[in-house]
Amino acid sequence: MSWLFGPVPSRRYGRSLGIDLVPMKTCCYDCVFCQLGVTPQTTCERSDYVPLNEVFQELEAWFSKGGQADMLTLCGSGEPTLHAHFGDVLRWIRDQTSLPSLLMSNGALFADPVVRKDAAVANRVKISMHFWDEASFAAVVRPHASLHFRSVYEAWLRFRQEYEGALDVEFFALPGLNVEPEQLEKIYRLIEPLCPDTVTVNSAARPPAESCVRTVSEETLAHLRAFFAPLAGERHTAMAAAVQPYSEQALLALARRHPLTPAQFARYFGVPEAQILQTLRQFAATDEYAARALLPREE
Repeated sequence: MSWLFGPVPSRRYGRSLGIDLVPMKTCCYDCVFCQLGVTPQTTCERSDYVPLNEVFQELEAWFSKGGQADMLTLCGSGEPTLHAHFGDVLRWIRDQTSLPSLLMSNGALFADPVVRKDAAVANRVKISMHFWDEASFAAVVRPHASLHFRSVYEAWLRFRQEYEGALDVEFFALPGLNVEPEQLEKIYRLIEPLCPDTVTVNSAARPPAESCVRTVSEETLAHLRAFFAPLAGERHTAMAAAVQPYSEQALLALARRHPLTPAQFARYFGVPEAQILQTLRQFAATDEYAARALLPREE
């Protein structure tokens, strides 16, 4: 059985090679809009759903045959963080390839510090915010009984404080559930402290889990994208406001812990990007993290 799919063309992520770590519809949620259909039974049990030795063998074979992609993405049949060792896959990507990694997660398990630590290995993490309180959380994503809106959201805030990579937030527009002006304002205020690098607005394009889910017009989508647009890039602003003392040692130490782009390093330390590039190039031959920071990728 293949655990890889794609590469799938993505406007934001380029050619994305999917890595599927759980069986079909193994998820903490039963989202009303899910294109994969209804979740038969939600779960928060983390397990070795997929044998990682087979995943790594398949990845090695794919690369050996000249496979090309712009991003390696953990996503597919359910929630990837339900795999007890999804972090090992992210570390394999980091250590064995030159490609950036993306974790597409619903973020339901981020209250677990082990999950947060493993998720932070990804170059990018994408989570979804379609709700603003316990009632809307229940109505939109129909979560496992152990999950509650406030604890999930507070875990996201903790993750963002710990994570220096790129965080993308998705909002799924659902007429009758979350697109009234007062609802949008509440969601906006919740996304803002997460300091996302991007905010993506989507609507039903394929048959959803529930037939009552309706799509929205292109005009409405454009309005929603404009509404959330001011939130994008807040993390960069925050990083620039909290400039750290610069040295070559500090740059290389940060590169080992948090994979950023040269432009992000420049904002973090408050020095010209040319200076960052000069240091990275100087150490690229002997420091794999400096070399990796020079690789082209979406900021």
